[in-house]
Amino acid sequence: MLHNIRIILVETSHTGNMGSTARAMKTMGLTNLYLVKPLVKPDSQAIALAAGASDVIGNATIVDTFDDAIAGCSLVVGTSARSRTLPWPMLEPRECGVRAIQEGSQGPVALVFGRERVGLTNDELQKCHYHVAIPANPDYSSLNLAMAVQILAYEVRVAYLDHQQEGVLPQEEAPYPLVDDLERFYQHLEQTLLRTGFIRAAHPGQVMNRLRRLFARARPETQELNILRGMLTSIEKQDKH
Repeated sequence: MLHNIRIILVETSHTGNMGSTARAMKTMGLTNLYLVKPLVKPDSQAIALAAGASDVIGNATIVDTFDDAIAGCSLVVGTSARSRTLPWPMLEPRECGVRAIQEGSQGPVALVFGRERVGLTNDELQKCHYHVAIPANPDYSSLNLAMAVQILAYEVRVAYLDHQQEGVLPQEEAPYPLVDDLERFYQHLEQTLLRTGFIRAAHPGQVMNRLRRLFARARPETQELNILRGMLTSIEKQDKH
């Protein structure tokens, strides 16, 4: 279950943060580290700051894109320290841990951390099901990357231990689609809305971003997503006549 929890760092610029993140992960039983296009590769400093968690660094998966890192996941939670122009469904850190364990029993779950200085882009955040913000002191909310990882990894650990003690994990009523399937749906939806003239080719994002938020809130199950895809296909067939 814990192996299904991916900790994803996007475009990390300091190898020390990679090592400190690995240490934070391993203390909580997490080992699955993904690095998206790191500005520098893990080095001796990363190994030194890993302090016994060098295996987490050594086994890290390095990928070129955000999409590669979240591929195959059914739940993606992005960390966001500031409010965005388009508010997204939010989780508290404790809720994040519980959901990660619930869905991690079925398949991969991604907890995504952005660049040290600017965090995640709006485009990356819109590919997440939920955002999570750590309620730090508003007068001094400067958490470094490894601190943020440690807090969420701890909440995952607490939820995992609660599950172990209770012995029964609440199961979701129906499976959720993988993010890959959701992206194909969004592409299908955009193509259909462009073809029918509902959105303009010059500015598709104005509507599509809000539709992404709508479906993120609704969290369609796999069967419901198949129904939506079928509806779009039906519209396409009628449009061809």
